[in-house]
Amino acid sequence: MNLTKYITSLLCCLLISFISKSQDCTLNIGGEDDETIISVFQLNEEQQGKMEAWGRELQFKNKVLEDGMQKLLDTHPQSKPEDVVIMGEKYKKLKDEFVANSKEYDIKLLTLFNEKQYRRYVDLCREAFRRPLNRNSTIPE
Repeated sequence: MNLTKYITSLLCCLLISFISKSQDCTLNIGGEDDETIISVFQLNEEQQGKMEAWGRELQFKNKVLEDGMQKLLDTHPQSKPEDVVIMGEKYKKLKDEFVANSKEYDIKLLTLFNEKQYRRYVDLCREAFRRPLNRNSTIPE
């Protein structure tokens, strides 16, 4: 009996840990999956046009960040452990901005989804054990 309780408790802890660390469910606008997004969510012409324009904007923003990341790796001192730690912190900030940009543009597209499209998105996210983005989130301008 005690073993059953222990195993049940352990499984519950693992499940809670897994759920609490689930990743955001991203669409990857501007990436290689635009045609898949159009097909799966049956985007209309207006939605497709905006997604394509936002994809170009996002690619430009992220190119600037990628260049900054590369410059950081190429030029930042790395001779002492403290230098590497500082470089890692700077790199993480750039990476976090990269992820935030992607999330921002995904949310922009989600705001254009009708209820049926958004419900499909939520269902697919849940099937993949991902956390759906809230299309009502505030988008920084």
